[in-house]
Amino acid sequence: MSRRLIVREESWDIGGSFSITRARKWAAEVLMVEIHQDGIRGRGEGVPYRRLGEKLESVGAQIESMRKQIEGGMTRAQLQTELGPGAARNALDCALWDLEAKRRQVPVWQLAGLPEPKPLVTAYTIALDKPAAMAAVAAEHARRPLLKLNLGGPDDLARIRAVRAEAPEAELIIDANESWTPVMYAEYAAELARLSVRLVEQPLPVGQDAALDAVGRVVPVCADESVHDTHDLATIGRRYDYINIKLDKTGGLTEAIRMVQYAQERGIAVMMGCMIGTSLGMAPAFLLGAYATVVDLDAPLLLSHDRTPSINYADGVMYPPTPELWG
Repeated sequence: MSRRLIVREESWDIGGSFSITRARKWAAEVLMVEIHQDGIRGRGEGVPYRRLGEKLESVGAQIESMRKQIEGGMTRAQLQTELGPGAARNALDCALWDLEAKRRQVPVWQLAGLPEPKPLVTAYTIALDKPAAMAAVAAEHARRPLLKLNLGGPDDLARIRAVRAEAPEAELIIDANESWTPVMYAEYAAELARLSVRLVEQPLPVGQDAALDAVGRVVPVCADESVHDTHDLATIGRRYDYINIKLDKTGGLTEAIRMVQYAQERGIAVMMGCMIGTSLGMAPAFLLGAYATVVDLDAPLLLSHDRTPSINYADGVMYPPTPELWG
């Protein structure tokens, strides 16, 4: 077996900027991985998860630490035991899936025993800003069926009210990004229900999940930063109605499939989410959209330009990726 691993840092400009409570971004910084074998190329993309201290340099170093094994024929199963969850394993895992699919001329969804991909309704994310600014974005995108609001401050209810006024027909999901306290959640709950908020993502800081046990849930609660892989899900998943599965957290499609299965067995709803990346990063996650009650894979829409070929988005719907892109 003769394999060659190529690793490349890439930067994709965001249209304007994108803000959450912890940071403002002007570009999506990604690690592109290519695995070449017998004239065939498999690709994967990883986005450093800065919440866990990942950076392009550290993720790149993790990938390089696997070079000898990958070029020597390492399998996906072996990768799971040799590298922990995170962007590095995601990029390598997805590249191995893509390589196998192309070598065997069978799509990844068939290899993995997943349903044939069909179009998905995805959320459109409105970045954290002042209420009036978020309302203006909501007015521009009011025709979309699902809007997601990034929150994180004392004006959060004002932000939600302002968006709801401009997008009365859209479903709303909100991401507090660990910025609330249990008291804030309890005080906000009735108003969130009145404003027809569908779910609240990660209202409390990581480590304070137990406080949810004492809080009545008028609106479903979704874990994001609190749950990365199956181990985390087994530990605290019972405290949440939803889990947000992101491949850069799980460390690839292989572990994400296990998480979906685990959640289904325990009656926990799934939200498929993403970091800010290109269509190459969305394509593997798309395959699990059939199991998700909520899909939030809109990152390419936030970029000034995307890869070619790319996933097709239209009127809040995203369409299955082509084999030329991935899988």
